Amino acid sequence: MVDFGNVLKTLRLRVNMTQAQLAQKLGLTKSVISAYETGLRLPSYDILIHIAKIYNVSTDYLLGLEQKQEIDLSGLSQEEIEALLNLIKAMKRN
Repeated sequence: MVDFGNVLKTLRLRVNMTQAQLAQKLGLTKSVISAYETGLRLPSYDILIHIAKIYNVSTDYLLGLEQKQEIDLSGLSQEEIEALLNLIKAMKRN
């Protein structure tokens, strides 16, 4: 496992979520989330799956086995999806 703690913290901060808020969603304590982020503890399989669902990523992504991250495009028109894909292509060229 590369660095689950850093991946978790990055995802949490990306959506402006506190450790306490994530802990509440998972039915855990803030100290457990802190222990995950500092590498003192690792989550159970059930918690890992729940975290993946919360952040809409794969468990492989959380474990550092997959570098790409998926984006939920549901609710967007085909035109909006194409605009986002063009933006991503342009960013990758830089």
